[in-house]
Amino acid sequence: MVETSARAAPTGAPPSRGRQSPAPLPVRSGTGRSLVLLGAFICAACGLVYELELVAIATYLTGDSVTQTSVVLSVMVFAMGIGSLAAKRLRCRAAAGFGAIEAVLALVGGCSAMALYAVFVWTGGLGGAWSGGPRYLLVAFALLIGVLIGAEVPLLMVLIQRIRRQDAGGAVADLFAADYVGALIGGLAFPFLLLPLCGQLTGALVTGAVNALTGTALVFGLFRRDLSVRSRRGLIAVNAAVLGVLATGIVLVDDFEQAAREALYGPDVRAVVRTDEQEIVLTGGSNGSLDLYFDGRLQMSSRDERRYHDALVHPAMNGPHARVLILGGGDGLAAREVLRHPGVQRVDVVELDSGVVRLARTDAALSALNGHVYRDPRVHVIDGGAFRRLRGMDRTYDVVISDLPDPALTRSAKLYSQEFYGLASRLLAEEGRLVVHAGSADSRPRVFWTVETTVRAAGLRTTPYRVEGRLTRSAAAFESASGGSPAPHDWSFVLAGRTRPGLALDPSAPRPDSLTQAVLDAGARELGRTRVDGLRPSTLVHPRYGAGS
Repeated sequence: MVETSARAAPTGAPPSRGRQSPAPLPVRSGTGRSLVLLGAFICAACGLVYELELVAIATYLTGDSVTQTSVVLSVMVFAMGIGSLAAKRLRCRAAAGFGAIEAVLALVGGCSAMALYAVFVWTGGLGGAWSGGPRYLLVAFALLIGVLIGAEVPLLMVLIQRIRRQDAGGAVADLFAADYVGALIGGLAFPFLLLPLCGQLTGALVTGAVNALTGTALVFGLFRRDLSVRSRRGLIAVNAAVLGVLATGIVLVDDFEQAAREALYGPDVRAVVRTDEQEIVLTGGSNGSLDLYFDGRLQMSSRDERRYHDALVHPAMNGPHARVLILGGGDGLAAREVLRHPGVQRVDVVELDSGVVRLARTDAALSALNGHVYRDPRVHVIDGGAFRRLRGMDRTYDVVISDLPDPALTRSAKLYSQEFYGLASRLLAEEGRLVVHAGSADSRPRVFWTVETTVRAAGLRTTPYRVEGRLTRSAAAFESASGGSPAPHDWSFVLAGRTRPGLALDPSAPRPDSLTQAVLDAGARELGRTRVDGLRPSTLVHPRYGAGS
């Protein structure tokens, strides 16, 4: 902190450290202070964008938003304290120090998202020590960016006092006001401006360029006389190099994304759709497997999707099934299996992301795979989140099929909560059945049995079962790259109703392609060896799923 004693230094004595004489400015002192505060405002906005960018890209790569947010914010706040202490050594050269810090921060923050994505794509699937590469790099970026952000305010304090001295409390109040308002603008600009217009990678690069230009303009515009000739040349060279790197990244970002996408998904990418919810990628279909990815995670592969959808749909359809509700399943594959049963009168599909349904309607290969179900007048699409839609529904259904994202993903936890299953049970007819895909009992037994416990806590009787699954090689690579659990070799489900439903196939329906009664019975018996006792149900205020489950 800058010394603020009003006692003057002895005549002829050199100014003490932190008590430098007012800087000769090209503008009036009031204008100069306003420009410094404007610089603090912009730098604070850029700093918060870097934080949010790290959280967003890490969540995209690993899926656990709570863990990633906690790691990034805690490490960065800790590092900001280190940066503030380290900045004390630069107070005697505040202008040059601030210019250098902003240049490095612009480079590191601007390139952080691209670097994390590159490590995830090209090294995350190597296994061994490399499998945690994205996580280690995330912590390193959070630490370095935090140190640099922490060094800004002490140096800005010196600079603003160089213009016109005032009491420390007033200077701190002014700087923190600019800093906090800038953070607000950065926090709002990230989701509502940068992400929709630029995307994650370009958004970070643009932010870095703005950061570098702001630091350069502030130092050279107001404090260039504080710089030695050597410092001026050095800062010009460094900032020119940083802006050159960032500009090159902006120009080449589309080529980078294309190369990364091919490295992840292979060269046969059929469609890429970015929506407000996620990135949807559809690959293959011409001479191989048709694979559907949401945010880099395999959701469906035509090599084994029939095994999954047979197990999800057909046991639940044994009984009355005139009215069926599908939660999720926008690809139309669960609806395809439902429509194989005679007597189905209506199928409602509740899908959060309309982009999934649109792709399932329009892509020739995916539409053929789902049997063109969206042309069937019995199928009705309801846009919106499953939780919100369940709260507003008043009709009853004979079958409710929950085909939702993995419960271990933090953002999906509420869709596996006691409250959610309570809403679903209200919609069940007297003999209605609910079926829930609950992940893999082999890979994550605690998650699976927590789902089963939660369904029972909602007042339903359960019949758990499983079938053997097979994960494609590309999906296994994603699990390894994101630091996820071992690739699952089974799909596990919870069948539930007001009375305990039997585990059987509908004798009046066509025989499933990959499922028999013997397979169902064997899977139910094998499931018992994975049981975890003593679990408590998951609720909205106390979710019990996560990366460590």
